[in-house]
Amino acid sequence: MLELLSRLAPGTPLRQGLERILQQNKGALIVLGHSAEVEEISSGGFRLERSPFTPARLAELAKMDGGIILDDEQGQIIAANVHFVPRNDIPTDETGARHRTAERIATQTGKPVVAVSELRRVATVFHGGQKIELASPTVVAAKVNQELQALDRLRRRLDEAERQLTHLEVTGLSTYRSVVEVVQRAELVRRVGAAIERETITLGDEGRLAWLQLTDLLRGVDHMREITLRDYVRPRRERVLQSALGELEELSDADLEDPTKVGKALGFPELDDEVQPRGYRLLAKVGRLPESVRDDVVRHFRGDFRRMLRASVAQFEKVEGVGPARAQQLRRHLDNLIATAGDPAADLG
Repeated sequence: MLELLSRLAPGTPLRQGLERILQQNKGALIVLGHSAEVEEISSGGFRLERSPFTPARLAELAKMDGGIILDDEQGQIIAANVHFVPRNDIPTDETGARHRTAERIATQTGKPVVAVSELRRVATVFHGGQKIELASPTVVAAKVNQELQALDRLRRRLDEAERQLTHLEVTGLSTYRSVVEVVQRAELVRRVGAAIERETITLGDEGRLAWLQLTDLLRGVDHMREITLRDYVRPRRERVLQSALGELEELSDADLEDPTKVGKALGFPELDDEVQPRGYRLLAKVGRLPESVRDDVVRHFRGDFRRMLRASVAQFEKVEGVGPARAQQLRRHLDNLIATAGDPAADLG
């Protein structure tokens, strides 16, 4: 869908063609791809040979009553004035004949379909069970800017929850509830970011600034979510971690707001039970520490973060891949965590 939306972004030939149709106060039904399934539901119309796609050609052909078929790359116009007869038992919530037909074609053939409404003056794309209205760039840009402000607030809440978790881990007071709070907020930021990403792509080049802001707000969120779970998911196996991530992503938005349901999805016991991290997340904050060395450190201390927190430089040097300089770096990092643990509002990153 993201690739499709990029083809329909403002300034692209296909979007220019749709805008011409809207300017003519015409409607249209355009199938973005050709296949045996599309042929099976097509009737009448006429075939075009060696007819490269241009916005002007698309707009002229839309003046006829029937639908239009483009090739998969939208580089050629294959047919026009086509009558489509998809199965009428395919469920649809659409009320207009053109949009009902568009959704059914998309479902039956697997090809994207664009329906242009002459009354509402808007183009709608149907694909993969999704429906997206291609609003004007001005409307989309205003909406994206508002959503970016909301995402910025969510990201700040996530960072605060992570700082609080760090404080509790260092002081030995972390609970499953504090872990769930970080994972909850990380997943929410990820979901909101994905929705904004889809809208930003529809802006094309006009969304470049919004894209940079979005990228900055989402930086490190997926890693934070995964590395936090790596600290706490039991038993310590990769398939268990991936299963937990899958269960988290399957939660509905409403269930994601419920800490108990999130904890259950992750396989956690009572949320207020105390729990100790293995140390993956806090070690990931050590600059230029290779992932393999980080994993070796965790294994060396048997996933006991309290023992790691008290370890001497000499003990760190016993870990494979950790020399004197890196052992000093690890000790300084942990000392900094201990020193700032008294202030949960301090930036421990």
